[in-house]
Amino acid sequence: MTTTLITGANKGLGFETARRLVAAGHTVHVGARDAERGRRAADELGARFVQIDVTDDTSVEAAAKTLEAAGGLDVLINNAGVETRTEDNGVPVAATVTADQMRTTFETNVFGVVRVLHAFLPLLQRSAAPVVVNVSSGLGSLTHLSDPDHPAHFYPGVAYPTSKTAVNMLTVQYAKAFPAMRINSVEPGFTKTDLNGNTGTQTVAEGAEIIVRMAQVAPDGPTGGFFDAKGPLPW
Repeated sequence: MTTTLITGANKGLGFETARRLVAAGHTVHVGARDAERGRRAADELGARFVQIDVTDDTSVEAAAKTLEAAGGLDVLINNAGVETRTEDNGVPVAATVTADQMRTTFETNVFGVVRVLHAFLPLLQRSAAPVVVNVSSGLGSLTHLSDPDHPAHFYPGVAYPTSKTAVNMLTVQYAKAFPAMRINSVEPGFTKTDLNGNTGTQTVAEGAEIIVRMAQVAPDGPTGGFFDAKGPLPW
């Protein structure tokens, strides 16, 4: 039996990923900051709930103890993420972005990933087939954002893509440090979720495809890579 934890799983991509993995036979722990929403989502999915705020050390450590008491962990999906938005649903651009906006974004998207990995690595190391999926973004690709012919080039925001580039570097470095694990970054695509004010062009079912696929990667599968539904992406 495969035990999976998904952070930020009470809605959006995390919820859909949980639904698909429950259907695939995983024992899924729905991680959420809000206990009421998390329990409601878990009940709807036939999953388990664990309270976890990736920005809080105490919360993450408590979640790790809960999973340890429940029998361990095989798959960790770092899905929780934020994107700073203005009142008109725009993004802070280079001329307006502040250090505080950057810090808030990094606290969840980058430091949160490190905080969760640090707490759960001991459990993953006990698994026979440990897997980590870091939900990144195509906006984290330096290659694409610096290419005038690529659609991503025209995204004007600073904080969110910078944080996802950092997530990709975490993937590379953790994969090198733990070669027995399968640790990859994934790009779900521009998916309609609360993160982007529901402006995305994909459904959550389409966006979750690559997350679900990489959550089930075999022990001899790729590690240290960056993938979307079509295959490898450039850094």
